[in-house]
Amino acid sequence: MRHKFLGFAVVLSFLFLALPTHAHEAGKWVYRVGVGTIQPDDKNLTLDSTTYVEVDGGTSATFNLTYFVTPNLAFDVLAALPFDHDIVLVSDGVGSKIAETNHLPPTLSLQWHFLPEGKVQPYVGVGANWTTFFNTDTIDALADAGVNLELDDSFGVAAQVGADYVLDNGFMFNFDVRYINIETDAELGGAPIGTVAIDPMVYSLSVGYQF
Repeated sequence: MRHKFLGFAVVLSFLFLALPTHAHEAGKWVYRVGVGTIQPDDKNLTLDSTTYVEVDGGTSATFNLTYFVTPNLAFDVLAALPFDHDIVLVSDGVGSKIAETNHLPPTLSLQWHFLPEGKVQPYVGVGANWTTFFNTDTIDALADAGVNLELDDSFGVAAQVGADYVLDNGFMFNFDVRYINIETDAELGGAPIGTVAIDPMVYSLSVGYQF
């Protein structure tokens, strides 16, 4: 998955070199709203040779605001409505839902836009993420026994690659792929059980407007 992400970044960086001009400019803002889906890495917490915890994917509305310092260089802030996730315990190949949680993943990135005057404007970015978990609840037997699950906030790096397809009157379509380093320390019934390495890929489609 990580190799595919890097390959996609290289391809986008060199496409569409001769397309018409629709320039980003210093001092401009771009606001985007869309839908994003989070796909966590596999086996997010290994307990033993046959048992592990897995966090399912989630989909939600996303929002981001980009400010252009120069035509190429921009700061981007990602926000979203809460993502919902099921937490599954897999033992000997059989999975059982044991908990559920919500999270918010605000992310600040520094972007480089390769073709600020193109109709298609690819970019890459690196930055930092803060993920906060809430409404974390166990279910069924764990809940009946009064056993709670707690997930700490996570701080990590983020990387992205994407492209804007510029329309008329300042509007645009956007496709974006991000890798976010999300690792949260977990406690079950007040006892530490390890670090849950979610480390998802995030895919989003948005509509944007430049002003």
